[in-house]
Amino acid sequence: MSTMLLTREQLQERLFALHAASLELVKDISLETLLERIASTACEQAGARYAALGVLDDTGSLKQFITVGMSEREIKRIAHPPMGRGLIGELMNTNVPLRLSVLQDHPRSVGFPANHPNMITFLGVPIRTGDKQLGQIYLTEKLDGLEFTSDDEMIIQMLAAYAATAIANARRIEEMRKRDIALSRRNRDMELLNGIASTLTSSLELDEILNKTLGQVMNYLKVEAGEIFLLEEDKTTLRMVLHRGQAAEAFWTRNIFNVGDGYIGMVAKSRQPLTSRQLASDANFLRDAVVEAGFQQIACIPMLSGENLMGVMSVATRTTDPFDERNLQMLTAVGAWAGLSIENARLHTDARRLAVLEERNRIGMDLHDGIIQSIYGVGLSLEGARLTLNEDPKIAKEGITRAIDGLNQAIRDIRSYILDLRPRQLGNEGLLSGIKRLIAEYRANTFAEVQLTAPDSDLKELTQTQSLTLFHICQETLANAAKHAKAKNVQVALWTTDERVLMEIHDDGKGFDIEQKHSSLGHGLANMQTRAHAVGGEIDISSSNGEGTTILVWVPRGLKR
Repeated sequence: MSTMLLTREQLQERLFALHAASLELVKDISLETLLERIASTACEQAGARYAALGVLDDTGSLKQFITVGMSEREIKRIAHPPMGRGLIGELMNTNVPLRLSVLQDHPRSVGFPANHPNMITFLGVPIRTGDKQLGQIYLTEKLDGLEFTSDDEMIIQMLAAYAATAIANARRIEEMRKRDIALSRRNRDMELLNGIASTLTSSLELDEILNKTLGQVMNYLKVEAGEIFLLEEDKTTLRMVLHRGQAAEAFWTRNIFNVGDGYIGMVAKSRQPLTSRQLASDANFLRDAVVEAGFQQIACIPMLSGENLMGVMSVATRTTDPFDERNLQMLTAVGAWAGLSIENARLHTDARRLAVLEERNRIGMDLHDGIIQSIYGVGLSLEGARLTLNEDPKIAKEGITRAIDGLNQAIRDIRSYILDLRPRQLGNEGLLSGIKRLIAEYRANTFAEVQLTAPDSDLKELTQTQSLTLFHICQETLANAAKHAKAKNVQVALWTTDERVLMEIHDDGKGFDIEQKHSSLGHGLANMQTRAHAVGGEIDISSSNGEGTTILVWVPRGLKR
């Protein structure tokens, strides 16, 4: 074969065509489309029947092989794809082009696999960027029957330079898109976790925790239905307590599972997530109505608190898009958080029940040891008066008088309990008006004397929270003075400074040993301290046996902290 060099005009025309083709290569296109364009452009520029483009991965191995000139049917008939041996391997390990008039004459030639078209002339050019090879352009069978020329080699080398830049840019764009997708998903993951964390830390109410958690999970996964089963006290029964989304009637047709039965029971037994992508053909699902409602997939996760199973959450969808591994990892994390919160909510409920029982027991003991014993003593006194009524009317009269005094004292004690137990709210009235109401009730129920000293203004500069704090502390202190101190006189004083509002309450009751009280601070005194500290204030409690008690509390004025 002889070669024919291009004229100046022909070469200039090809360079213009190459430049136009290179502009197409740098457009914002996918990497797969770009590789096909490079192979087609090389084929056109060199006048070849066949062209191929080999692409290397980061380790230098052949990753992709794009061909031009053969039909899909011809490609499928070839015994196997290129494996990187022979001339392909030669070009993968060189920096210079390889141009052959008969490729079979090259020492590295290993021939073609079965059903491969026969090829003789060959031109191969590496695609490089810097010191790294990205791939190779292969051309065979020049259409005019001649061999590839040095001009062809130069043109394809120039195309390879354009291709190197275009491939590098396309890979960067692809990587940026992947990072953008990963970042968007990570943001969605964080949004879910932040929402779940906010829900689980802001409430101890079980219904609220379950509702919000399931709603956020369904929104994250874009599913049509979700449900929560809780394990009952027998540790073998799972009962549905919540359903959200579509087809509620279908899901409620089976709302109880035993551990080990169906998907809900299987997850409870294994304590591992479980998914089904073909509910219609899944014999373990056991809920025909859900399948009939059009649901195709379900994902179930255990809700665990440490080693303890709290229940099972499941989400179902009518779509065929599978739940991926990342979805299951997120759901598993949510299940662990939800399980812990469910246990905390239950413990909180149990603690409140226990507190109510303890308070009932305390009231019962106080009534028994105090008021009931007093009434029993009045009964004995009246019995004695009845027996002496005929023998000594004077003694009987004195006994009746003592009984009346005893009954009056019992009435005062009962009113003290009423004062302590009845809840009060500040409402829309000002702080001073609320304290005056507390004092009026205290006088009516205890017959004790209370003196109030306060400024003329109604302390409007206090926030609602600050006013409520002082109101509740005054309420608690008056209740303690009536119930425990048995005080006859109480002084309540409020005054202001430039930065604070202060309240002092002193009673002349029995008092207590403040050192002993610090070791076992009662709920009432502890609550006062908590309230004062919550609004940036402080409280001082001073008392001693037989000398009464003084409570001094201050809060900052308005928003100053």
